[in-house]
Amino acid sequence: MFIKLAWQSLVHRRGGLALAVISVAVSLFTLLGVEQVRMQAKESFNRTVSSVDLIVGPRTGQLNLLLYSVFRIGSPSNNISWQAYQEVAQHPQVAWTIPISLGDSHRGYRVVGTNQGFFTHYRYGREVSLAFSSGRLFAHSDEVVLGATVARQLGYRVGDSLVMAHGMGATSFHLQDDHPFTISGILSPTGTPVDRALYVSLEGMEAIHGRDDAETVAAHPSSITAFMLGLNSRVATFQVQRWVNEYHGEPLLAILPGVALSELWHLMGVLEKLLLLISALVVLASLLGLSILLLAAVRERRREIALLRAIGAGPMFLFLLVQAEALLVLLAGAVLAFAGLAAGLWIAAPLLAERYGIYLQGMDVGGRRWH
Repeated sequence: MFIKLAWQSLVHRRGGLALAVISVAVSLFTLLGVEQVRMQAKESFNRTVSSVDLIVGPRTGQLNLLLYSVFRIGSPSNNISWQAYQEVAQHPQVAWTIPISLGDSHRGYRVVGTNQGFFTHYRYGREVSLAFSSGRLFAHSDEVVLGATVARQLGYRVGDSLVMAHGMGATSFHLQDDHPFTISGILSPTGTPVDRALYVSLEGMEAIHGRDDAETVAAHPSSITAFMLGLNSRVATFQVQRWVNEYHGEPLLAILPGVALSELWHLMGVLEKLLLLISALVVLASLLGLSILLLAAVRERRREIALLRAIGAGPMFLFLLVQAEALLVLLAGAVLAFAGLAAGLWIAAPLLAERYGIYLQGMDVGGRRWH
């Protein structure tokens, strides 16, 4: 009878209370949505590189090495000699390597010199491998593979030609017109820095800087920017890291990408907390609005309250009645918020995965179910 009376009272005032339910639902939807995306964004960020055990570069800061080798931000202070790269690659515990050579660009996007190992061993997200949306891997020194963002923003297709430029400016006066590249393939969207770069072979990178095809077939680059490596056993990670850091040939630095990514995310923690604070304030404002609405309703219900008092209802009964109404409004708003959030995340899951690299738990994206 008590719950029924509270429900009938809400139905009688359904117009104003419907707005209160929507207000609560929107505020809870905002809070829960931000928290869900924040948690998954953090996890996905930490999985920008998910299969690489170590990243090796010239001795510099850990974050600096991570930024230019993974995010293509900044520039190295030095390069690694090809001899040092070969010696590390031949270590008994090293299973594979991915060389990276930077220095050129195309209309503001980085050009990355690498080899087939990048497309074979590189993983992102939850061990997702790179795939082609069209075309194939480069097979010659005059072919280039584009990341999804580069192709979409610049309107390129497989078979188009382009030229590289020295430096990272969006506009450059040092174009390599004597060595045009043909687009052989375009990668599928990953939501990672892979989408915002162009990929050529190491021989193609050397050709940009003056060597012809005959020379690059047999020759190797004199130096590279950095390289990623995978080990035969994760148990040997710290052993190999220490061996690289103590390498006597030249000063090298090996970093654990997971540790470096966590440190970088920690530096951005202020924005994360600010966003969460804003969501909490939205919820608080909604609850205050609900309280004001209920107080106003009590004033409008003087006759109803007087009638209840006349039939024996005490102050505690009336207080609990108002609280029950508020609880029903909150429950209705929470149910609406959870339903809207589930539907919204289900619809947004493919977009978040492809554009921003955020993979939501329990969602099916591209034929894979994330857990």
